[in-house]
Amino acid sequence: MSITQPLMPKATAVWLVENTALSFDQIADFCKLHPLEVKAIADGDAAQGIKGLDPVSTGQLTREEIAEAESHPDHRLKIAESKVRLPAAKAKKGPRYTPVSRRQDRPNAILWLVRNHPELKDSQIMRLVGTTKSTILAIRERTHWNAANLQPLDPVTLGLCSQIDLDIEVRRAAKEKPIEAESGVTLLPAEVTTAKQPDEAEVASAKKPGEELDVQAVLAKLKQIGGKSEDKDE
Repeated sequence: MSITQPLMPKATAVWLVENTALSFDQIADFCKLHPLEVKAIADGDAAQGIKGLDPVSTGQLTREEIAEAESHPDHRLKIAESKVRLPAAKAKKGPRYTPVSRRQDRPNAILWLVRNHPELKDSQIMRLVGTTKSTILAIRERTHWNAANLQPLDPVTLGLCSQIDLDIEVRRAAKEKPIEAESGVTLLPAEVTTAKQPDEAEVASAKKPGEELDVQAVLAKLKQIGGKSEDKDE
């Protein structure tokens, strides 16, 4: 960024009038003032009480440049390039600008985002479509003045945001959302689900013969019990 005039032009003009033999026109051209204003400073009619500022000490002029201008009345002073490079100020990001023709579509886009991406925060919706938190709240609670006529419309289709911006916000919301613990039916261990289940033929063949009901053995057991009871009665 090039500087076109010195810092504190009047104070610089006061110093040049008091400390150099430059013409009024030369000083006026360098300080971006009117020649009559410089003459008034020299006559003491203007800039009273202003302390002169040395442009050489501030790096805005060189002694050689002043000497050249003093010896050549037609020479115009050139401000010296600053040796310190200041970074350009970054423009602050404000709310997304929405064309006037698209602003009436914002409530429909907000409704679409609330329904299709409930994980999005209000601040993310505000960045995407350039709205306010109160409008989002009204649409969520169905208290918007035009709630009955709203229709969910994709903000990308409406031109309110790009698909890339939408995908970024959705991914960001998914990362910030905590993982919910599953409740109710739980999954069985892998060794249980993958184990081979025996068929009915194998179960029948594995059954021992002794497990079948032996009628004769049961009757013999009952006779033994009955005999013992009769001996006791005698």
